[in-house]
Amino acid sequence: MTESTRTSALASRHLALGSDLEDWNGMGTAWSYSSDPCYEHDAVRNAAGLFDMSGLKKIHVKGKDAEAVVDYIITRDMTQIVPGQSAYGPILTDEGMIADDAIIANMGGNEYIVVHGGGSTMELLEETAKGKDVTCEFDDDLHDISLQGPKALELLDAHTPMDLSSLKYFHQKKTKLFGHSCIISRTGYSGERGYEIFAVADVVCDLWDKILEHGKEIGVMPCSFTALDKVRIEAALLFYGYDMSEENTPWEVTLGWSVSARKGDFRGKEAVLAAKGREKVNLVGISIDHDDMVAGGEKLLLDGKEVGSVLSPGYSHRMKKSLALVHVIPEAAKAGTNLTVKGDDVNYAALIERTPFYDPEKTRTHQ
Repeated sequence: MTESTRTSALASRHLALGSDLEDWNGMGTAWSYSSDPCYEHDAVRNAAGLFDMSGLKKIHVKGKDAEAVVDYIITRDMTQIVPGQSAYGPILTDEGMIADDAIIANMGGNEYIVVHGGGSTMELLEETAKGKDVTCEFDDDLHDISLQGPKALELLDAHTPMDLSSLKYFHQKKTKLFGHSCIISRTGYSGERGYEIFAVADVVCDLWDKILEHGKEIGVMPCSFTALDKVRIEAALLFYGYDMSEENTPWEVTLGWSVSARKGDFRGKEAVLAAKGREKVNLVGISIDHDDMVAGGEKLLLDGKEVGSVLSPGYSHRMKKSLALVHVIPEAAKAGTNLTVKGDDVNYAALIERTPFYDPEKTRTHQ
């Protein structure tokens, strides 16, 4: 197991819930609890699930040139993202390939918070910031807990002075929750309406405890990354390093919508625009004729010819389907195409389905 170099203030909570604190992104993370991940999955869909997402890295970008720096680092047009709003998109290499993905929040006053996963965002930010009036400060004291599900609003709104119901999708605000200063962001990784709460280490444990204490009667429970994987696959949400990497362009992994071609210059702009229409693979979702999840890495065949591979598999007990996000060649990417999943002692029929598998119109996140 990889040794973690970062520690969540919530580590003792995870250990008490049965986690072994497996590493993700350099931090001991709750990949599993003693509870059944299917029950955790149900909590997210029926009530709300509480996740510790502090393994995500947070960077404060401050200074007169902050907007120029964040605008250059991401494919979105950050000049159009007003204070109190945030944007999701890929971070590209000079060659137009995906180096990471991130959410960048405009905090006002020439300050942005960049939240990213396991890619090279920090290195690219620092390179972009050279010679400019800006600082890029990594902040591991700032933790991120995420309450996702249809009862998240009801629970949090009762314990914050702000009108949480008025907070729009991909907007955030500095406020208080259970008396503690924090930032509440209407974002998440579940396919449900939910909120991420950014708070310092000294208060995040009390916030975690209070949310679970006040949410217990309405079905809120702590959730592991195993449950997170289930809900994000149902919602066809990508995980950097699994579903996309530096081998992919945004056009190949359903992120073409995030490339703002008309904005000013950004890293990899010329290369990524030239790559449009030259996709080697397409990311699609499949359902598999199997009563469990497959292992991942299996080959995908069309009429006996290898056309792709399985990336992120998961079994949805709620949909009663074995699902996976996969890469296939563009010629085999049409919904309704029948494939074969082939691996060691594995041979299953599969069907390319429309994604997201769950709530395809995305009404739950956007409501």
